[in-house]
Amino acid sequence: MAYTFHIPIPDLQDDFRLKALAWAQQFPLVASYTSNDIPYPYGGFDELIAVSGGEPVKWEQENAFQEIQHKLATQQQQPWCGYLGYDLKNQVEKLSSQNRDEVGFPDIFFFEPELYLHFQESRVSICSKEDNIHSVLSQIQKTPIPENFSTPPIQLKQRVGKEAYIRNVERVRDYIRDGEVYELNYCMEFYAEEVKLSPLPLYLQLNALSPTPFSGFLKYGDLYLLCASPERFLKKEDRKLISQPIKGTIRRGVTPEEDQQLRHQLRHDEKELAENMMIVDLVRNDLRRSCATGTIQVEEMFGIYGFRQVSQMISTITGELRPECGIADALKGAFPMGSMTGAPKIRAMELIEELEVTKRGLYSGAFGYLKPNQDFDFNVVIRSLQYNASTGYLSFMVGSAITYDSIPEQEYEECLLKAQGIRKALGLE
Repeated sequence: MAYTFHIPIPDLQDDFRLKALAWAQQFPLVASYTSNDIPYPYGGFDELIAVSGGEPVKWEQENAFQEIQHKLATQQQQPWCGYLGYDLKNQVEKLSSQNRDEVGFPDIFFFEPELYLHFQESRVSICSKEDNIHSVLSQIQKTPIPENFSTPPIQLKQRVGKEAYIRNVERVRDYIRDGEVYELNYCMEFYAEEVKLSPLPLYLQLNALSPTPFSGFLKYGDLYLLCASPERFLKKEDRKLISQPIKGTIRRGVTPEEDQQLRHQLRHDEKELAENMMIVDLVRNDLRRSCATGTIQVEEMFGIYGFRQVSQMISTITGELRPECGIADALKGAFPMGSMTGAPKIRAMELIEELEVTKRGLYSGAFGYLKPNQDFDFNVVIRSLQYNASTGYLSFMVGSAITYDSIPEQEYEECLLKAQGIRKALGLE
């Protein structure tokens, strides 16, 4: 971009970021990222708000990962904001997706911003393709803060009822007993139809109720992602790759004593430990596709981290990218996140298509940004709402890892626990 302006934080109003996000809504393409200042190994998302009045990057859709590498080398000038949809798995392996998709996000989407704001500790940097930064600053300062979210009661439905869910978990256990898989992430959809709502106030409400280190907001015309993800898919820093799968969930305690007791319970739960260990092994195998021999390390195993509604078990795996490998190799080698599939990965993804009735689409894909220096950071799209404003279709999915030791009723309750933050944001709890 041709123009950059730096503003010291003390020179800005406390609500400047909120105003900037509200100002951004006039554009057809908007992406916002925040870590919510939550301490996290290797940090959370950069604090960014990016906008464009132009067109997104055009894709042939058939060889997306190879296209990413080519386009970044020939077209990219500034950060690219966007996502990789779960069904790009069909380009990684010989798979297909025939389930229903009511939201309508394409499999891959990125845009290069005409203007973006980067919020740092002591200053905000504004970068623009036009010589318009001072007028933009003035517009932002005059923009009203978004109103609090409110909407008429939403009739939320489950795509799969409790009895059908339990039957499918038993089917997964049968597959495990027969040696088809060791573990499988089975998900279900909650949805509402003909809903009219304001996406930004709803996102702000969700983020206030469930602040996470990989929170984000995406607008693509009439399509919106409201994301409160606690999980990192993959980060690249120079030649280093970092993946941080989550496996293991327990509710937060009412008192500090109860909370500590529950965290201890999670850390010593044999089923949860086995789940996490399986996914760590899977991620290590995925990283081997692009990382140099001997560089892959498990830097933290079974770390327990507390978020607003739940505590989670998180492991950190790193590796060094081989000299001949680039962004496409790193992303394709690890995609999609093993914590959202199961082990072995290909068979798990085949069974997911058989068992689930909703096409995952953007859910359990990866939302993030690619920097001009070839670094990137992507989350796993979970704990997230998707909304199609033109049809009024509102959707979110939740799931859990099924092992042979899984108790179907407990897995169902875990799904409801993971849905709690979204239900609260919608005023349903």
